[in-house]
Amino acid sequence: MRLRPLLQLAVLAGATALSLPTVSLPALGAEEAKPDPVLAQMVASPARSPQFQARDAARHPLQELAFFGLAPNQTVVEISPSGGYWTEILAPYLHDRGTYYAAANPRGTDSAYANRENAAFDAKLAADPARYGKVKVTEFGRGHFDIAPAGSADLIVTFRNLHNWMGGGYADEAMAAFYRALKPGGILGIEDHRASDAQPQDPKATSGYVRQDYAIALARKAGFELVASSEINANPRDSKDWPEGVWTLPPTLALKDRDRDRYLAVGEADNFVLKFRKPQQ
Repeated sequence: MRLRPLLQLAVLAGATALSLPTVSLPALGAEEAKPDPVLAQMVASPARSPQFQARDAARHPLQELAFFGLAPNQTVVEISPSGGYWTEILAPYLHDRGTYYAAANPRGTDSAYANRENAAFDAKLAADPARYGKVKVTEFGRGHFDIAPAGSADLIVTFRNLHNWMGGGYADEAMAAFYRALKPGGILGIEDHRASDAQPQDPKATSGYVRQDYAIALARKAGFELVASSEINANPRDSKDWPEGVWTLPPTLALKDRDRDRYLAVGEADNFVLKFRKPQQ
């Protein structure tokens, strides 16, 4: 998700990288998780938007949700559902036995972008009450962190959003809100664009890329423990040094027709997928 105009790829002069210890990642991969056949049916459903289905080859929704441990009787919170790619899967899957919270943009702000997103998301839900009538819409953003009742969620997921919270200066508050909303033993699943380890982390993530060890450190600072990482959305063709940051690549293609074939050949960005747990108390 992109919350700002096109930005030049640059690390701010003098920006200080987060000092991080070496991270040893658990050796569990997404291929070890066994997807629920019902979830597979939701992903393959013809009711999903064609433009979303076209991205499944890059996003691997079935494998990623299985990796996070999604089950039909869970209370699940999605942070920043945006256009509804994941809503089209999660809402019908959780409809009968679970609960789905969509933590969307705060209401009544002066952000034209957020207001347009909210209007489009509201219209999407209203257009198909059979699938989306049970969706619980809450708010997430600076100063708005009541995403679900405290201690109620089994699983919180967010996809390609961490860089926005870093840019907005509220990543720590976001992590604290996730910790508060989860049950003891609950899972936090995070996906985002993976920055190169060879460069210090821009604290504002201006390019849209976040170092994997930086993301892990943020979650651990909030009290989470790392359970596993997955390479399901890795892309070694992504050199991470594009003129308009991650938005140079599809699906945004910020440069439009300029070098379009080159960027289409690279594909969507290299993304880490991390699974954290709120410790049992």
